[in-house]
Amino acid sequence: MLRPFFLLIFLLNLAASALTAVEYTKNDFPPGFIFGSGTSAYQVEGAANEDGRTPSIWDTFAHAGNVPGTGDVACDEYHKYKEDVKLMADTGLDAYRFSISWSRLIPNGRGPVNPKGLQYYNNLINELISYGIQPHVTLHHLDLPQALEDEKDFTAYADVCFREFGDRVSYWTTVNEPNGFAMVGYDFGIAPPKRCSPPLNNCSRGNSSTEPYMAVHHLLLAHASVARLYKKNYQDKQHGYIGLSIFSFGVFPLTNSEEDAIATQRYFDFLIAVANIYIALNFRVANPLVYGDYPKTMKQNAGSRLPAFTDRESQQIKGSADFIGVINYCMIYIKDNPSSLKQEHRDWSADTATKAFCLATPRHSSLEDISRVKYLHAYIGSVLDAVRNGSNTRGYFVWSFLDVFELLDGYASSYGLYYVDRDDPDLKRYPKLSALWYSQFLKGRSVRSDEVFTL
Repeated sequence: MLRPFFLLIFLLNLAASALTAVEYTKNDFPPGFIFGSGTSAYQVEGAANEDGRTPSIWDTFAHAGNVPGTGDVACDEYHKYKEDVKLMADTGLDAYRFSISWSRLIPNGRGPVNPKGLQYYNNLINELISYGIQPHVTLHHLDLPQALEDEKDFTAYADVCFREFGDRVSYWTTVNEPNGFAMVGYDFGIAPPKRCSPPLNNCSRGNSSTEPYMAVHHLLLAHASVARLYKKNYQDKQHGYIGLSIFSFGVFPLTNSEEDAIATQRYFDFLIAVANIYIALNFRVANPLVYGDYPKTMKQNAGSRLPAFTDRESQQIKGSADFIGVINYCMIYIKDNPSSLKQEHRDWSADTATKAFCLATPRHSSLEDISRVKYLHAYIGSVLDAVRNGSNTRGYFVWSFLDVFELLDGYASSYGLYYVDRDDPDLKRYPKLSALWYSQFLKGRSVRSDEVFTL
């Protein structure tokens, strides 16, 4: 059966987009449009060494001192999930996007299911449903069990999740940001498994020229394997959707030159190709072109370093996602840089033959995050414009619900709607201005771009 393909938008706090809808309400969106917020297991749960959970690659990476702090306690949602779900309901969320810790559910990565882990996720899902909040579940959010890294094990793990939770979960994300995971973990070496190579980057092991492409390739095959399992054994009975989430940027030429315009398209090809798909990201047309292969420019520039799909693999990947989650971080301005192709050692960035300049907003250290309120108003208004112009976008999720442990910045950054007081033994939550604004919007209040909103 042909499934509808749609977009779910996941947002960090970034530079605002252009806005034409200056005043709107939630009711201006189509019936069934989902508004939510999200977190991920290692970033929010805590209880890292409790009830049978074993280390993930992020536990090992953080404890080696590679980021400021660890997720050992995080927001302690493992113990405070009832309080947090009530807070979500009070805020007015339609849905909560969270991930399952593979290390908590199946501690050795393979083998027996941990009863305590199973109980926790059943409790969380049931609590969400009791408040009318949709659970949106990610299977792999960068926190692979330290014990393994194998596609077949991932499919077996997914099978447990579909079997145990699928009667109540209708939205499954197989892999969060396969492109980002490959870049930061296998090219730049600033995230686990911390692989990269000189002269491009400085790690004790790895190859920045080849491994990012290999990692993405196998993540896509793992996604296809899990999606195939779900569609074959569960989808007709559970009536759910399965997809994956990619990270992207608003990509613009640095100048009006033809060279920068072509370079911008080339950069975008590389960025989005890791999810094996082109998407019209101008939010006017959401008409995905699924090829089952990498773009021509990517093949030309990366050459033999880019793995090839067999015909069978290509067919399995093609059409394997019912939806794509698009995760935005910042605006990127692109300048043509053909000289990078002449480098003896090239990584993903050099292969794009571009220079990229990122503009992002700073973290919010104040409860009165006025700039974020303006951003949320602008972005949600732009999504509304897109939907009105025919975009098949079905949902919008704000990152993050709480001030979580940020994977690349520890607790130095804070993007939550709710501030978490880490000096309080009880980790008390406090609403920021953005939480109050979002709640008012979710409850049907008309919002304007020029209104003054205060705590």
